[in-house]
Amino acid sequence: MKQTLLKMTMGLGIMVLAAQQVQAQTPNCAPRPDVLQRLAETYGETRRGIGMARQGAVMEVFASDDTGTWTITVTLPNGLTCLLAAGEAYEVLAEALPPNA
Repeated sequence: MKQTLLKMTMGLGIMVLAAQQVQAQTPNCAPRPDVLQRLAETYGETRRGIGMARQGAVMEVFASDDTGTWTITVTLPNGLTCLLAAGEAYEVLAEALPPNA
């Protein structure tokens, strides 16, 4: 009985350590619908730009005209969306790019 209890306790400890390791590797990631809902409800942000990144990932820029906040995310092929950067004082610019030299 003691040996079974010891094995169960060790197994539980290993599972807790493994879960903590996974969370430490992706602390700013969540399923895409959850991230989009949080950005919209908490900050009033909507998508302003999109682009393809490496290995099938999608980079997006979200911002709010009302709050001035912005967020850059990357969504991985598995549907996990990670926050890369966020800030304030977002402005839309309509500048002409310089000609190629």
